[in-house]
Amino acid sequence: MLEKKVGQQFPAAEFPPVSPRQRMHLVLLGVADVLRSAAFFEALGWQRSITGHDGFVKFDLGGYALCLLSRRDFAADALAPSFEASGFSGVGLVYLAESPEQVPGILARAEQAGGTIVKPATRTPYGIAGYFKDPDGHLFEVDYEEVWVFDDEHKLVVDQVNERTIEPGK
Repeated sequence: MLEKKVGQQFPAAEFPPVSPRQRMHLVLLGVADVLRSAAFFEALGWQRSITGHDGFVKFDLGGYALCLLSRRDFAADALAPSFEASGFSGVGLVYLAESPEQVPGILARAEQAGGTIVKPATRTPYGIAGYFKDPDGHLFEVDYEEVWVFDDEHKLVVDQVNERTIEPGK
């Protein structure tokens, strides 16, 4: 397939179905200005990958990557009829904090970096959570709940939960 010309299409119906592994490798965010958005995440304290470039900036998230690319280029690649955003996307990215006190601190850092706090750190039935938007309006939740289990590198252990020490709603 790689010897074919760029743009050659391969209809899925001509291939046997294959199940992908249960994982994601890249989170793509289409942004208005790649360098401005990269500066926002750098101001959060994240380090750019040296393997990216000005049109495709990557941040290593520990085995997967957050990738920034032009919204126009992203839409063209996905054959979308328009690159313009409208309304609520229904997509959010979540950072699970290590303590309740980190939630408002991370929100403050996001605001200092040029983001917008859309919901301040708020007591929820299960912990503390708040939301911010990056300069392109992508929604991020910062959440702390005692039930989440992490390994030594702060990677989520999806199939385990801690017992709650707080009662929901208290």
